[in-house]
Amino acid sequence: MKRLAGKTAIITGGASGFGEAMAKRFAAEGANVVVADLNLVGAEKVAAEIGKSAIAAHADVTRKEDVELMVKSAMDAFGRIDIMINNAGFTHRNGPMLGVDEATFDLITGVNMKAIYYAALAVVPIMERQGGGSIITTASTAGLRPRPGLTWYNASKGWAISATKSMAVELAPKNIRVNCLCPVAGETPMLGLFMGEDTPEKRAQFKATVPLGRLSTPLDVANAALWLASSEAEFITGIALEVDGGRCI
Repeated sequence: MKRLAGKTAIITGGASGFGEAMAKRFAAEGANVVVADLNLVGAEKVAAEIGKSAIAAHADVTRKEDVELMVKSAMDAFGRIDIMINNAGFTHRNGPMLGVDEATFDLITGVNMKAIYYAALAVVPIMERQGGGSIITTASTAGLRPRPGLTWYNASKGWAISATKSMAVELAPKNIRVNCLCPVAGETPMLGLFMGEDTPEKRAQFKATVPLGRLSTPLDVANAALWLASSEAEFITGIALEVDGGRCI
């Protein structure tokens, strides 16, 4: 039996990076998948590569109406929602905290924080009616061990971790598990922003801070999300799972 057989998952930021890997990994384990992204063309490409068990949805997760339409698309296509992955993320470029303009700050809080609230409003009542579910957010090691240069991003991920733990306590009586992942920076489109610039020298410098000696990969994060979403983790809630090669030790 595949680990997610009969389940439906919504994955935001599903057109690339961690989200794309999650969508493909979940589908391989039997899930129906809603690949949601601001980049509809990219989401459609990922959904087409998966096949009939996936659909694409255009979603700006900072807009409540977009999140509601994304959830409606999932229900219309598959009739249920078992797994909600808040994976979409945004960051400012590595640099001084006072150099981040207000529009960028607002976008960081909208994507990394408020989107979690919008998703909860939309999916928790559905999961409660179904008898349970799993909500997983892609947070970051930046929320556990902040480093200079990404102050406002770090803060948004710290908020996501705290929200995860609080949601887990409140939703446990409804059999809704809430967890988050804390990956170290990896091979995603945002890597250059995290490091300030993507050069061999910067990569070498960053890898030197990871005991296992490499960046994370989308598959590392997808495998961790798969475990948290599966029945193998049915007694796990409220954790911030470090997927970081030992970075946070």
